[in-house]
Amino acid sequence: MASNEPQDNPDEYVGLEAARAERLARERGWSTVRSLAPGTIITMEYRFGRMNFEVRDGRVARAWKG
Repeated sequence: MASNEPQDNPDEYVGLEAARAERLARERGWSTVRSLAPGTIITMEYRFGRMNFEVRDGRVARAWKG
């Protein structure tokens, strides 16, 4: 596992079509990419190397690391 996370700004994914955003995140080196529906209940632990997307109407509405 890499010792550093990709130097990537989650805000750059907002507005992208979900599948394209997931592909791009993996290409940029994120080991885990998770797409969630709005309001999905999730745990708040930080997972190194994970990019999270909240997807609304097929597009990324919010993105965050961990």
